[in-house]
Amino acid sequence: MSTLPAGRATTAEPRTLLCVFAVTDSPVPPDVLGRTPGHDGGGPLHSLAAGEFHLVVQDVPAAEYGEEALAERLNRPDALERCARAHHRAVEAAASAGPAVPLPMATLYLDDRNAVRAVTAREASLRDLLERLRDRTEWAVKVHGPTAGAATGGEGASDGRSYLRRASARRRTERETREQALARSHTVDRELRRYAVAATRHRPQSERLTGTNVPQLLNAAYLVDDARREEFTRAVGRLAREAAGTGLEVTVSGPWIPYSFARPEPDAVEVVA
Repeated sequence: MSTLPAGRATTAEPRTLLCVFAVTDSPVPPDVLGRTPGHDGGGPLHSLAAGEFHLVVQDVPAAEYGEEALAERLNRPDALERCARAHHRAVEAAASAGPAVPLPMATLYLDDRNAVRAVTAREASLRDLLERLRDRTEWAVKVHGPTAGAATGGEGASDGRSYLRRASARRRTERETREQALARSHTVDRELRRYAVAATRHRPQSERLTGTNVPQLLNAAYLVDDARREEFTRAVGRLAREAAGTGLEVTVSGPWIPYSFARPEPDAVEVVA
């Protein structure tokens, strides 16, 4: 999230702010933007020229999207979800015309002039990034491993020493099983990188997010040439079938807008007062 900095004081508080969703090098058709809902309370999405680029933007009320109001809004799960959905809709609209660089959610500027100035200052890096994303999409692959083995029953001797031996053996078996599962997930990742131009591994998601008690071993994203899409998905299918025999589950989703690979440096465009 990029919000207004302290900056220098202005004589009057702005009535609106400019929210920028994405940067493209191809103009998005006005009818596409016109039928795409933006943030609640804001104006219609429109395109703003910035040198050789086109920005997908929306005017939003400063009273509702200023720093304090926005922080309060994004602290409410329902409002955060609405903002995230609006952001994604706008980025999808931008990507309909060609490669698009999504900006962080709630990237705000005081006016058009500052937005244009900030973006054109990064002309070279944005041009390189757009070329990197052209005709490529993101695919997400996750590997979930087996649950820990259930505790054994009370077979065998019941004295304390025997119990400790069984508990130690059980922990050792569970550790070895997890290490083997991790090694297989690394193999999946290594194999899929052969079909991608770039790849990144995200932090595994918690059980609360996945909705299952099966541990997530791999949470990866791959930037794939559209021309190799079928080749990539066939490789995922083959790896999923092989993994199933070892108690692992490999899932794939996509194609997605390449959020994981659309990160200019610095990550967010600074707002200039």
